[in-house]
Amino acid sequence: MSVVTRFAPSPTGFLHIGGARTALFNYLFAAHHGGRYLLRIEDTDKKRSTPEAIEAIHDGLNWLGLSGDEDVILQSERVDRHRAVAEELLAAGTAYKCFLSDEELADIRADARESGKPLRSPWRDRSDPPSVQAAYVVRLKMPDEGATNIQDMVQGNVFVHNSSLDDLVLLRSDGTPTYMLAVVVDDYDMGITHVIRGDDHLNNAFRQYHIYQGAGWPVPIFCHIPLIHGPDGAKLSKRHGALGMDAYRDMGFLPEAIGNYLSRLGWSHGDDELFSREQAASWFDGQHIGKAPARFDMDKLKAVNQYWLRKMPVDELAEKLIVMRGGVAAAQSREWLEELMPLFTERAQTLVELNEMTSWLFSNGAPVLNEDAAALLTDEAKHTLQKVAQFLSTSATNKAEFDTAFKDWMTVEGLKMRDVGLPLRAALTGTKTAPSILDIVRALGTDETLNRINQICT
Repeated sequence: MSVVTRFAPSPTGFLHIGGARTALFNYLFAAHHGGRYLLRIEDTDKKRSTPEAIEAIHDGLNWLGLSGDEDVILQSERVDRHRAVAEELLAAGTAYKCFLSDEELADIRADARESGKPLRSPWRDRSDPPSVQAAYVVRLKMPDEGATNIQDMVQGNVFVHNSSLDDLVLLRSDGTPTYMLAVVVDDYDMGITHVIRGDDHLNNAFRQYHIYQGAGWPVPIFCHIPLIHGPDGAKLSKRHGALGMDAYRDMGFLPEAIGNYLSRLGWSHGDDELFSREQAASWFDGQHIGKAPARFDMDKLKAVNQYWLRKMPVDELAEKLIVMRGGVAAAQSREWLEELMPLFTERAQTLVELNEMTSWLFSNGAPVLNEDAAALLTDEAKHTLQKVAQFLSTSATNKAEFDTAFKDWMTVEGLKMRDVGLPLRAALTGTKTAPSILDIVRALGTDETLNRINQICT
């Protein structure tokens, strides 16, 4: 069997972290089996679906590299096909027209709740439609006895008694298909073999099973994955990190890190924590998905992101920072960035933090001083900096020998590194915290170091 999976979001908002993980699991499972991963936008609810939301979903999926292996399917373009299947179910006798008025339906619902029985319309077994043209819905005939069993890849063997299943509506009175019908028809027509989605859809699976049965179609394999909770075990909310992919991008996360972290939310592969998309696909066979809700942890995500920052080639990382600053930078700034990048990624966990830490490399001469740095530059400190400038002006030491020569000079002058390092770092970077001052001086070079010291001291 050639595996075909799908991600089918409803465009009623941004692509949130849970949706992104569902898309990723579908992609990984299909990739593992050499199959296809498809994308369908379930946009039939025109009151809630918006072009902006569809664009946000595409934008998030494209950023994550999960846009699908083929052209995107829009559910709204398939309404005629959904209606046609409803007519086929009517002709086969597995569905029926229900002419109940709103008042009659309300009474039957109330009786069903009181008796604990499923909703069954009296039109289920009637073939005498009203003499006058009347509005109707199309309902599926659910079995009255027995149970519906599903062998779920994650949940195991799950079942419900058929006596708890209402005769669900397939077509509304205005002829529009319901979600239940549209999903089944689209999955069948797209050749979906495995339905991988959140376990909040598990109850839907029992109902959708009978639409497949009624149409005489093979039922796909279901895989209902637990939802994502916050670190406190509560339902994931914005305070935990239930944000759109655009927000994570703006916070400076890399798509490689998001994919790596989401892969581990609810799925395990031994003790492996850090791995590429290709490695995950080679391992992801649908096993080892936990039944308990996964817990989202922003600190762990940041740690994973830092790993991928360090893995990225310094020239690519420098280019990302330059793009964040408008896409233009002097060749010298790029050179400094690339030389010092390994030192910055030891501290920065996101691109935003990295951008803030490296801002002084883009300044023309002395950088803007923050409050802490300005407080360090006392008259005494500036006097020490002038001594440093004199040493640099008269020393012909190359980079390889600079550290030794600088330390020897401090010894002769009776200075400690704290006497020199703090004000020099402030003068060169505008901050109190930055990489080793000797690494900074080596990277900037004598001319730029002197230029910045002279501007600060005059």
